[in-house]
Amino acid sequence: MKRTLYRVLRKTGVPREQIKLEASFNEDLNFDKFDWALFVYYLEGFFNIHLEDREISELSHVDDTLKIVNKRVFAGCL
Repeated sequence: MKRTLYRVLRKTGVPREQIKLEASFNEDLNFDKFDWALFVYYLEGFFNIHLEDREISELSHVDDTLKIVNKRVFAGCL
């Protein structure tokens, strides 16, 4: 799961050395509106999920994304 999330971040242009679980999207990775749109597009595609706007607004760090994706992917398996 973590490896796939890293692939999504690389697709959005994040350099490998900046991808850390504690990295902040806005401060550390300097995400703008375009980066967010691209990130969500690839995230939903890679994991075959749909994120609600509320969930997207809760994402502030890479680790937050991993938690939400885990919850969504495993909820779909039940």
